[in-house]
Amino acid sequence: MKKLRWAIDGELWELDASTPRTLEGAARAVPGKALPLGLSRGTKLFRPNQIDFMQRFMVAPFLPSYTHHLGVTIQRVLSIPVTENWSALLLGQFNLRKFLSSLKENGGGDGVRKRDLKSIGKLFLDKSLYALGFSSEVLLTPDDTLLLSSDSYYAHNSSSIPRKKSVFHHKFPHHNLTVDAAWPALFVDKETGTYWDVPFSMAIDLASLPLDSGLSYHLCLHHNHGSPKQFQGDPIAQVPASLFPGVSAKCAFSYEKNVDIWRSKAQKLKMVQPYDIFLSDPHVSASGTIGASLSASFGESSIRLVEDAKDVKHLSYHNPTLKYTLLGDIFASVSFTAQHGNFQRLVSEHGFPFWF
Repeated sequence: MKKLRWAIDGELWELDASTPRTLEGAARAVPGKALPLGLSRGTKLFRPNQIDFMQRFMVAPFLPSYTHHLGVTIQRVLSIPVTENWSALLLGQFNLRKFLSSLKENGGGDGVRKRDLKSIGKLFLDKSLYALGFSSEVLLTPDDTLLLSSDSYYAHNSSSIPRKKSVFHHKFPHHNLTVDAAWPALFVDKETGTYWDVPFSMAIDLASLPLDSGLSYHLCLHHNHGSPKQFQGDPIAQVPASLFPGVSAKCAFSYEKNVDIWRSKAQKLKMVQPYDIFLSDPHVSASGTIGASLSASFGESSIRLVEDAKDVKHLSYHNPTLKYTLLGDIFASVSFTAQHGNFQRLVSEHGFPFWF
């Protein structure tokens, strides 16, 4: 259900995508192009935190990984507890494939034997084998969190610009405020698979907390500055219009109503943990949502809203002289769900475990 919610939100809001292209492990979707379910991810746990968790609780001192553009790499996280409310993580990455290739460059298959220890040691000084990332999280108050991160990806090219990012979270009683800035910011176009670097990108996001039933709204202000450039590869792809410099604002409000037609109150099996605690009650339910959204764009990126308005009939207005575009839309959905079983029993005791 969480993935389904991300898919619905992705039609209106730009969600993060999982990617091996950065040490942080995330890139933002190009505005206006929803991500597939397999790419969208949660926003609370970054890759350095995931690696730190595996090192602590899964006894994995080094984490090997494989990507098409880098091959086999080895990653290690060093946790730095500064104070009770301040922590830092240092993430290092070593390109094993490139190291082995350099080792065999002048010696063929016997490269390891023909090289002495001194020449092998010099290979480790090649900075293109390494990538280094640093992230720090500060709990300013019980409701305020500040995250700072930076990484240098030397494996791509020697002139790689370090990526810097800052994210501020504030919890209101019934809302969440997020302010994030990145320079450069990495975006991914899900239609072409092309990555783009925007010199500076900043977003302010205010959203009401999700409710089972009731009124909710979401406000977002986004600003891009500088000319976008293709990240890696030959610069032949066309730049998405939404990445050009400009300011865009988007707001949406909706009313949702959930009704339980039937929900089982039968006792569960004792001492058996359900596969998913949120799906442990057999039920039949229905839900309906109705709402509206409004988008405004100023600057060169406003042409994107004009292109969107051509596909579907919207309430739209465009002023090419002032580079201003306004786009409005309404939406509604009805869903019906039914579940039998509480995910406490295995379908088969052999092979892959399926629950019902």
